[in-house]
Amino acid sequence: MPRRVDHAERRTEIAEALVRAAGRRGLHAVGMRDVAAEAGVSLRLVQYYFESKEKLLLFGLRHLAGRFGERVAARIRATGTGPGPRAVVEALLTAALPVDEESRLFHHLYTSYAMLSVTDEALAAQPFIKDPDAAEQTLTGLLRQAGDAGLLRPGVDAHAAAVGLLAMSAGLGTSVLVGQRDAESATTVLTYHLDRIFLDRPGHAPGYLTTGTGPRSL
Repeated sequence: MPRRVDHAERRTEIAEALVRAAGRRGLHAVGMRDVAAEAGVSLRLVQYYFESKEKLLLFGLRHLAGRFGERVAARIRATGTGPGPRAVVEALLTAALPVDEESRLFHHLYTSYAMLSVTDEALAAQPFIKDPDAAEQTLTGLLRQAGDAGLLRPGVDAHAAAVGLLAMSAGLGTSVLVGQRDAESATTVLTYHLDRIFLDRPGHAPGYLTTGTGPRSL
């Protein structure tokens, strides 16, 4: 009796082949034929599951985003039971820094997809870039929870702070990816800005963040 094909599994295998091939050659240089060769299947089969390169890229990037979500969840679990909003925010932001093979691949391909969509109309028409930014919504919600609990400094706008933190995290990630700075210095910058948003304890808003020898500096 022939083995029943698991179509979801086959699509995932093809997506993972795309990620591997694009990680080596760059997203712009990988075609459906390359992905078929990487997956060890025929070009016709790739075309059966994905009508166009744009749809293949979209599925591949969403697959990669799902793996990133699992990475974030693991970091949050590592903070212990009942982590506070700041611990969750830090886990979300630091997980995106390209400090190992998987996170470097995610940052590289996600950024490449965004850049390609600027000049590729077919790619730009795919919903990945235009979808609501789940990370932004999540981060805004966490900061609002922190504000309601009296954990934020006076005057902090949760949404504006979330947008700024995510933009900064993305920029820091790129700087690590290209070798401008290392992961430790990028994490130090993130910590500095989180200290400017969160109180060190509820209801306390010191004028300076001190280390015992003066205001904290980078």
